Amino acid sequence: MGAQDCIFCKIVDGSIPSTTVHEDDVCIAFNDLTPQAPTHILLIPKEHVDSLAKTEANHKQTLGHLLLSSAQIARDKGFADDGYRVVINTNGDGGQTVFHLHVHLLAGRQFIFPPG
Repeated sequence: MGAQDCIFCKIVDGSIPSTTVHEDDVCIAFNDLTPQAPTHILLIPKEHVDSLAKTEANHKQTLGHLLLSSAQIARDKGFADDGYRVVINTNGDGGQTVFHLHVHLLAGRQFIFPPG
């Protein structure tokens, strides 16, 4: 599947609507349609990258931006102090189902470790 067929790229270009909770020049964040926690937000870079496994040195700023944006959203939404989980599933065995790099921001309940 190329970027032109990617559901997340279609969210970025506006051809598929989403419930946006944050957007800037690097990423967009929106509520997950199948939440795994009371709060489940996906953060995706506007640039298509298949997975974390496909990132390179030139993606360093984007990766940092996704994590910093996750922390800012947690503060803005009021769950930072209670705690949250940030997850990047990578490739099939890692649980990735949409092959556009994305960060899961989960909150609103206690999480156990190890997951899965």
